[in-house]
Amino acid sequence: MKVALIVGHKESSPGAENTNRGMNEYAFNNELAHDISDALGEADIVCRIVYRNNYRDLPFEVNDDVEPDMIVSLHCNAFDTRATGTEVLYYHSSEKSMRMAEVLQKHLVDALKLRDRGIKPRHTEDRGGYLLRHTKAPCVICEPFFIDNDADCRVALDYYDDLVVAYVEGVKEIGKEMFDA
Repeated sequence: MKVALIVGHKESSPGAENTNRGMNEYAFNNELAHDISDALGEADIVCRIVYRNNYRDLPFEVNDDVEPDMIVSLHCNAFDTRATGTEVLYYHSSEKSMRMAEVLQKHLVDALKLRDRGIKPRHTEDRGGYLLRHTKAPCVICEPFFIDNDADCRVALDYYDDLVVAYVEGVKEIGKEMFDA
């Protein structure tokens, strides 16, 4: 089984941030991707970390260069510094992506114990929908916490190792269920 981990955003456009902690979405998820990849490697799961050059080409680069069995895009939510919780986005018409979202949502909520905001179906025109629609393998976008919320951010940092384990255990469960891996 081969997993693509997409690091949300890029160094020159780092996404959401927590100004009080001097932390941004790209930096957090870049480190997270490496830790997940190392742990998946120890479980004999092939993992490739993917960085975005530009959003328009991203799904096609993943399809052609990586040819994964599943895709997990790592993000952090942001809204108004008060919103809290965990959610996973999936493409509305993909049953495999929906199942991936259910499994990862369960593991992420168990790890961080933040509000369960549920899994969210997306259409092509929705935030994240373009990536979810145009990748060939089942794909989800994980938003385990609100980075702009100091309390959520503290939880993610305090339970960082549990977050890594949540992703790894989720991927392993999905692999067994969908790919007999």
